[in-house]
Amino acid sequence: MNRQLSLGRKVFIVGNYTFLILLSFLCLFPLIHVLAISFSSSAAASAGLVKLWPVDFTLSSYRYILNKQEFIRSFGITMQRVVLGFTINMLMTIICAYPLSKETKDFKFRTYYAWYFIITILFGGGLIPWYMTVSETGLIDSIWALIIPGAVPVFSVILLLNFFRGLPKEIEESAFMDGAGHWVVLWRIYVPLSLPSLATVSLFTIVGHWNAWFDGLILMNFPENYPLSTYLQLMIINSNPMKLDASNMQELAEISDRTTRASQIFLGALPILLVYPFLQKYFVKGIVLGSVKG
Repeated sequence: MNRQLSLGRKVFIVGNYTFLILLSFLCLFPLIHVLAISFSSSAAASAGLVKLWPVDFTLSSYRYILNKQEFIRSFGITMQRVVLGFTINMLMTIICAYPLSKETKDFKFRTYYAWYFIITILFGGGLIPWYMTVSETGLIDSIWALIIPGAVPVFSVILLLNFFRGLPKEIEESAFMDGAGHWVVLWRIYVPLSLPSLATVSLFTIVGHWNAWFDGLILMNFPENYPLSTYLQLMIINSNPMKLDASNMQELAEISDRTTRASQIFLGALPILLVYPFLQKYFVKGIVLGSVKG
């Protein structure tokens, strides 16, 4: 049955959509502006003529960046970090969340372990002890220095264990009656039923590894070991002008420090922009499902 909307309701809906559209535009404006600069000529970008559309369209900045060894190397390090870090983080998250989701009668020391993890969120040892620990283990200047210290993401563990606790207990009990053990129940039942929550945790993990720059700055002694976010951070704050081959006058006319920075920033954000739409539909469901009990 169709219900006639009141005038106040119609005004609210129009105002709400208008506000959300404007808010979305404000979020997209910086990205569109950077993209437009990256496709513009050096003169147009330097003169401040570029807003939301490229001026004097050119791909010279992207050709220059894709031939730049520093960018390609840092991009490869970040890809390696994301693959290894994602695999280890998800494995440790699942293994830690499963026993912590059990009742105390099933796992006697569950409460002690849960508080052990939570305390790491509330209190930290500080930057210097953390650096000394990583240094003493011999991880400095290796890819594992970017992965091992954060191998167990406690926030993701809490999200996943709450999801596990919301799953019907009857399914687990039936599996045990059929002779299944905990490993079978975890990987054959819990994990397939937890895809929305796992997709959310996966998004947090991928974005976290991709955008992390501070640990690469202090744990890597040589610039050639910097991940992409660290490389971009140093490139953005560096005030020195870019060095181009003066023999190529056409290159000097079409690209500049500003256009190459914009192209590198956009290329650095592009993989996350491509991954996010595939996981976004699980995002809200993965966070709230299992958090409210009826």
